[in-house]
Amino acid sequence: MTQPYTIPTGTSIGHVHLKVANIERALEFYQGVLGFEIIHQRGDEAVFISAGGYHHHIALNTWHSKDKPPAPKNTAGLFHIAILYPTRFDLSVALNRVRNAGIPIDGSSDHGVSEALYINHPDGNGVELYVDRPKSDWPRDSSGSISMITSPLDVDALLKLSQ
Repeated sequence: MTQPYTIPTGTSIGHVHLKVANIERALEFYQGVLGFEIIHQRGDEAVFISAGGYHHHIALNTWHSKDKPPAPKNTAGLFHIAILYPTRFDLSVALNRVRNAGIPIDGSSDHGVSEALYINHPDGNGVELYVDRPKSDWPRDSSGSISMITSPLDVDALLKLSQ
């Protein structure tokens, strides 16, 4: 019997394209609050943004969505994008910037493998801001499989790291 194909180790998701209603408003969030850098902009139709000079991690475009309302939450489509921060301190800085900008935190969780905050960008798309724990600290069941959890996250302790 042939083994099922398994995607190669080391494969990653390189970037995401999001439909937005207004490029400048989206940039106020992604650049102004979260700190992404503009790599290339095509007027008010598209912008490619990055962390650290990569060609783009996120593309924002208005090709089919200019001045349109957000997609309804109870339909198929994107649930959220996830932005992985390198350290817990960096996640704390992001959390403080989000709070200072008046953006509500929709949720927060300790997943055992990671700590996560959930917010929405101006067009209603979900955004997860998170940091992974070291793989050696990930919870595992008796067979060694990863055993993710959803427990409350101590947001106050996270905030204090960068204050």
